[in-house]
Amino acid sequence: MEIVVHDLRAFAHDRHAIVDDRPYGGGAGMVLKPEPILEAVARITQGRGTHLILLTPQGRPFEQAVARELVEHPHLLLVCGRYEGFDERVRERLCPDEISIGDYVLTGGELPALVVLDATIRLIPGVLGDTDSARYDSFMEALLDFPQYTRPPVVDKLSVPEVLLSGDHERIRRWRRKEALRRTKTRRPDLLRRAELTEEDRRLLGEIEEEKGSG
Repeated sequence: MEIVVHDLRAFAHDRHAIVDDRPYGGGAGMVLKPEPILEAVARITQGRGTHLILLTPQGRPFEQAVARELVEHPHLLLVCGRYEGFDERVRERLCPDEISIGDYVLTGGELPALVVLDATIRLIPGVLGDTDSARYDSFMEALLDFPQYTRPPVVDKLSVPEVLLSGDHERIRRWRRKEALRRTKTRRPDLLRRAELTEEDRRLLGEIEEEKGSG
């Protein structure tokens, strides 16, 4: 695995290495010029099967499922937006994948690129010391992660749940699944609505509802 950073100005051929200009029709801000981007993509991707991504607020939302999709590509090229965005002919010529990390505006696409890379790279086998770390992450099954605890067993009169100290692996597995469902139901019910629930999950959700009613 290798990460290479390319300076877009290296592909501009005027004396000042200009990569942006004022928008036609007027308006505030600057727009990234098409020629440096088109040349950069052509030179960087030459002879390689590359998945091209524009980081832009107009892109599809970045989720864990998208990271799992991207990790299947042997070579990614992420083009960072800036200013008022890209000249539209970049999209027309390259037909890229477009990704947004959220409904807010940043100064440029560098931070979104790092987010996409970090979420994707950690899914590559061998990157994490423990392969189960990625397998049980939040969002891997459209659920939030279960609560985690470590030593000491008691802090300020707050104790680690007894089940986690029991050594009973089946009880621990069931508790973790139930707490993941509880947390998702409470904090992100939208995720729960599209999760692929098992029969056990439905039983656990029933128990959670009963506990809520009795509480």
